[in-house]
Amino acid sequence: MVAERPIGHPEYGRAVPCNCRAQELQARRLRSLQSIGTLETLHRLTFENFHAEPSHLPPDKQTNLRRACETCSNFAAQPEGWLLLSGSYGCGKTHLAAAIANRRVALGAPALFMIVPDLLDHLRSTFGPQSELPYDELFEQLRSAPLLILDDLGAHASTPWAQEKLFQLLNHRYNAQLPTVITTNQRLEELDPRLRSRLQDVGLVNHVLILAPDYRVGKASGQSDLSCLYLHRDYTFATFDAQRGDLTPEQRANLRETVVRCREYAEDPHGWLVLMGTHGCGKTHLAAAIANRFVERTRTDVMFVVVPDLLDHLRAAFNPQSSTPLDRRFDEIKRTPLLVLDDLGTESATPWAREKLFQLLNFRYTALLPTMITTSSDPKQIEPWLRTRMMDINRCLYLAIVAPGYRGSQVQQEKRIRRPARP
Repeated sequence: MVAERPIGHPEYGRAVPCNCRAQELQARRLRSLQSIGTLETLHRLTFENFHAEPSHLPPDKQTNLRRACETCSNFAAQPEGWLLLSGSYGCGKTHLAAAIANRRVALGAPALFMIVPDLLDHLRSTFGPQSELPYDELFEQLRSAPLLILDDLGAHASTPWAQEKLFQLLNHRYNAQLPTVITTNQRLEELDPRLRSRLQDVGLVNHVLILAPDYRVGKASGQSDLSCLYLHRDYTFATFDAQRGDLTPEQRANLRETVVRCREYAEDPHGWLVLMGTHGCGKTHLAAAIANRFVERTRTDVMFVVVPDLLDHLRAAFNPQSSTPLDRRFDEIKRTPLLVLDDLGTESATPWAREKLFQLLNFRYTALLPTMITTSSDPKQIEPWLRTRMMDINRCLYLAIVAPGYRGSQVQQEKRIRRPARP
């Protein structure tokens, strides 16, 4: 059809599609665009099969995940503004984003789901001579899609060209306030400053931080990849021998009192608990018993780590190939609900190691975060900055175990002899 235009108008005498034809062309473009998306392979990801309250999560993370699911479901019903889903690998971001797209498609509304590295590959391919879709047309469709869902922002190679295209795309949608969903496992400060500025606009962007751990790993609460608590799952208060026959009455009374105080701490951990004693006296057993009881009672994360191993993990995070950068790894340790540092004093006392331990323990001391430390070092051998914190009776319970080492002792050997042989 030819629209009525005055003489001299740019569209005077030019044929333009009617409304029905324009809608048909738009629908065709969207179908063509969706064909390069990945939603077809994610049709199984819906709100109905999203497990919003898995039993292995502690209550606070169950609540967080349920609210994230409710927020995404509400957005799918009425997409307005931007929705940013952030969290660690495998926490459910992609499932929820795909569920939004599948819900919109089920309602007869268009939705374009693209993984960011794939989107950039498609844009690059339009420059090839065999491309059926010119670059300008593809990019315009992306910019103006009624609902655009970008999965894994930050997973792409951060070249100047990639940064430019993502900025152009998202800046247009930001200015036009077009409904957009973005998932990322990056921190906002790790993104392009121009994108970060727009993603922090609370007037347009609803930022949902998902706290759940990786579903794919299948680890229960308390099983950080740094934690070695699983190696001490048989270390409980029930398996701890506080009535050793080789102890003097004073040593036995001291050990019984230590166990009582550790049991109390396990039920209500606050501040610091320091267990000091010779090698093999039971420090690690009691620390693990507290951690196991805490996990059993609260289903909350516990990080149990030997100090030299902790420093090795931090050093490994410097590697460019590391899946977890140093700042994120360090923040994970600093903020864990309960931290157990086993065998403090056995690490190499390099300036870097001292600096990291100071940063970690000073933060947890100031923030009053529950922290347990086991050490065989005499207080005089401990760094002054740490010794003063360990001796602060307002924030720290310091327990010195006077019993000698149990491993290899006559009592342990006698128990082994009396133990019935395995069939």
